[in-house]
Amino acid sequence: MAGVKGQVQKRGVERRRAMVDAAIELFARQGVRGTGVAAIAERAGATPSALIHHFGSKDALVQAVLEEADRRALARLSITPDAEPGLDQAFDWFIRDAEHTAATERELAALHTTLTAENLEPGSALHIWFRDRGRALRAHLVSLFRRAAADGSARTDLDPAVLAAETAAFLEGAHLLWLLDPEQVDLTAVHRSYFEGLACRLRP
Repeated sequence: MAGVKGQVQKRGVERRRAMVDAAIELFARQGVRGTGVAAIAERAGATPSALIHHFGSKDALVQAVLEEADRRALARLSITPDAEPGLDQAFDWFIRDAEHTAATERELAALHTTLTAENLEPGSALHIWFRDRGRALRAHLVSLFRRAAADGSARTDLDPAVLAAETAAFLEGAHLLWLLDPEQVDLTAVHRSYFEGLACRLRP
């Protein structure tokens, strides 16, 4: 029985992954509002009722897509949840991620930016998810800057919380400018310039 149960659970995970992959593909092509549950289910080889069974709602599926995008970015950059990089390694991660995004992930970046704007107000479907994601990013950055100050690789007279908010604002703003005008905004070059400048500013 244990083996049968394991096989059933594995098939459930595979179906869920197929649905998320189908949603990523269709959301990127048609947008969230232009993509119905039935179309996603058909692309995944499932029924609409099966999709709702796995996710509960379209909003929950959208959240799963966003979480999968974050997971892929961490895997691509070989980042583990408990990673504690130094400044150089962390800044290199951001630059490499920008390079990958510019090359192959424009649709997902646009989806992320659009959904952020659509969920600014408390009470909107994904407001708490985006808010908590932003808080988690800033907390990681605060930890990064504090470690750098403690080990002597960064100045100690700068507020880590302010630096974290500044860096997060740069990341969001750079992606927005690039999405609006990719012909004139080089996402990778802008990231490289910013983080090289930040590294110089932080140097003791």
